[in-house]
Amino acid sequence: MSILLPTTLVGSYAQPDWLIDRKRLGDRFPPRVRAKELWRVAPEWLEQAQDDATLLAIRDQENAGIDIITDGEVRRESYSNRFATALEGVDLDNPGEALDRSGHPNPVPRVVGKIRRKHAVQVRDVQFLRVNTDRQIKITVPGPFTMAQQAQNDFYKSEAEMAYDYAQAVNEEIRDLFAAGADVVQIDEPYMQARPEKAREYGVEVLNRALEGVTGRTAVHICFGYAAVIHARPNGYSFLPELCGCSAHQISIETAQSNLDCAVLDSLSNKEIMLGVLDLSTNEIEHPEVVAARIRRALPHVSPERLIIAPDCGLKYLPRDVAYGKMKAMVEGAAIVRAELAERA
Repeated sequence: MSILLPTTLVGSYAQPDWLIDRKRLGDRFPPRVRAKELWRVAPEWLEQAQDDATLLAIRDQENAGIDIITDGEVRRESYSNRFATALEGVDLDNPGEALDRSGHPNPVPRVVGKIRRKHAVQVRDVQFLRVNTDRQIKITVPGPFTMAQQAQNDFYKSEAEMAYDYAQAVNEEIRDLFAAGADVVQIDEPYMQARPEKAREYGVEVLNRALEGVTGRTAVHICFGYAAVIHARPNGYSFLPELCGCSAHQISIETAQSNLDCAVLDSLSNKEIMLGVLDLSTNEIEHPEVVAARIRRALPHVSPERLIIAPDCGLKYLPRDVAYGKMKAMVEGAAIVRAELAERA
């Protein structure tokens, strides 16, 4: 974008209470299989209700001054399960089990055949977003490495082989999302941080397979887990410099709650950085100057032309008024630093 320090969301935004049972959502680990019981609206009206809630998310972002708009992931029960359960090769009636990044067992897709994309999953989401805002738009898809970690493999000879087929499915989806009008497509790969040893074995390779031949602007998101679910935060990433070898243009990270030492960003000099500057472990709305200070921490390590300002991830777990207030503070904090940089120019 031509604007300095453009603002965006990682992906999700707070879903309305009339749409989804937010208490049940917050009392469990993020679902890996379908969790239709979370929706408050009858199936025959659900798409219409999700459209209405998506419009609210779009308007909230526009009113707050966000530059690159997402659909708030309003149609999803979690960031990954909607796409992962739409693929061929998964037994939806008999889920498997895998350890979550918290170390607890969680029902997951059970892979019983070759993973293939049967049809586009999120193209309508992009089309709906495109016709309802004149700003740049971003859509997110779960990454192949993360989906492989969130599955029970009852078919493939190796986890890596399964991940490559997930990558092929993601690649097909990304191409269709750009064709539908997306300006940015983001791949969510939180399990690269959660499982760094496996990520070093094949994570970047399968990520690059998912991006092979893609010409649009792409991002990869890596994080410490939702603050609402994972409370202990390390002060540094276990897998981050390795992403300099991926073909995505942008790397999305969290710095607020972890108080990340931004010196690690020196190792990503070939990437734009989507900088998480909102602490989502608390309902306290940051003063814009607090946000500005978090942005300034990164400036010795990333030129402002390479910075995109975002929350830490998991905005969906906050009350909507808090999510909106934090988002507005983020926009105002970015404006403070933008003005400071303009004065020095």
